[in-house]
Amino acid sequence: MSDLALQNRAVESTKLANGVRVITEVMPHVRSVSMGIWIGTGSRRETPDENGISHFIEHMVFKGTSNRSAEEIARSVDSLGGGLDAFTSKELVSYNTKVLDEHVPIAFDVLADLVLNPLFRDEDIEKEKGVIFEEIKMEVDNPEYLIHEIFSSNFWKDHPLGKPILGTKETVKKFERDTLREYWARIYSPGNILITAAGNLRHDQIVQLTEERFSKLSPVAPMPAQESPKAHARMVFRNKASLEQVHVYMGMPAYPLRHEARFVSYVLNNVLGGAMSSRLFQNIREKQGLAYSVYSELNMYHDAGCLAICAGTSRESAERVVYSVMDELRQLRETPVEAEELRRAKDHLKGSFMLGLESTSSRMGNLARQELYFGRFFSLDEMLDSIEVVTVDQVQAVAREFFNPDRIALTMLGRLEGLKMTREDLIRHQ
Repeated sequence: MSDLALQNRAVESTKLANGVRVITEVMPHVRSVSMGIWIGTGSRRETPDENGISHFIEHMVFKGTSNRSAEEIARSVDSLGGGLDAFTSKELVSYNTKVLDEHVPIAFDVLADLVLNPLFRDEDIEKEKGVIFEEIKMEVDNPEYLIHEIFSSNFWKDHPLGKPILGTKETVKKFERDTLREYWARIYSPGNILITAAGNLRHDQIVQLTEERFSKLSPVAPMPAQESPKAHARMVFRNKASLEQVHVYMGMPAYPLRHEARFVSYVLNNVLGGAMSSRLFQNIREKQGLAYSVYSELNMYHDAGCLAICAGTSRESAERVVYSVMDELRQLRETPVEAEELRRAKDHLKGSFMLGLESTSSRMGNLARQELYFGRFFSLDEMLDSIEVVTVDQVQAVAREFFNPDRIALTMLGRLEGLKMTREDLIRHQ
């Protein structure tokens, strides 16, 4: 851990003998504590037959443990006035809670109980399959979710990164108790468990609570390295007559999260479509009135990344939206960003970083992601300085690398009525 990080953030780190890591940050001006148990493996570790199992296990642990029923789990934190939550992503699973500082022991015990003692009863598994099926149907009814999944499955074709986190009805219906227990025992292992906490706490108390509950876990062999995905610039057109809008999703390869130029790509994304003053918002929505929602985002993983552009528009305006996006990409490649625009993007990013670290829950999550992806901690000043030193030339260099029309993937979903575009159409508007 760097001295600079310690000077600016009251971060402490301890590693148990079996490999479980504990990282805390003291925030003495608050009365709350946010705690999280993080599993450093998400859905991209799953085989095709296992697709959705990480998310399914995340649901199942709330169905009962050897110490608490499902109702007791819900009541245990509600009665403290706190919150209990969980989520699964492509590269991690999180179980987290936020409570008053005086309730840390009981809240930690509930979290640990979920992770260490799930029952996986057959009757609960069958009932939860129905819940997951409804969740899948609900998401498929959401065009923003559906187009993202269609795009991802083609962009990261034949790689787990392109598979849905929820899984499919076909994979989920095959899950059985032995399958869940085997995966849980393999993935919920000491070397893959990280515990973070932020707020009005004592590091030694969190370590003691961790030792009491996790020290008996036996280490297992490290998991093999993951195969890196390969991006595919595919053009996909999916007709869905029930939709009023045509949804447009464009994406191109970007840097992985640990790349040295990641802050340059943050700035470039902000200029392109990451804020209300961005080029996409101002030119496509405000000036041309072609879309209500239009933005860009960076999806970054430990070994890959994608810069995506999303918009919803009418059938009549769909082609014009795509060509307008291509025009913005061409301008960023060919013409340096003005100093005022660069300044605005930097200030917006700085504000987002600072505001995002004001709560105990955001600090707790920040600790986890820095440890899981970087193995070290960055002070706020380090992050702000990394934004400040980004130059106009660096932004243009990354734009030239990212915005190659031969590498841009396009997915369109809606009442297309025969609408199709070709790679040559994109190139002509570059």
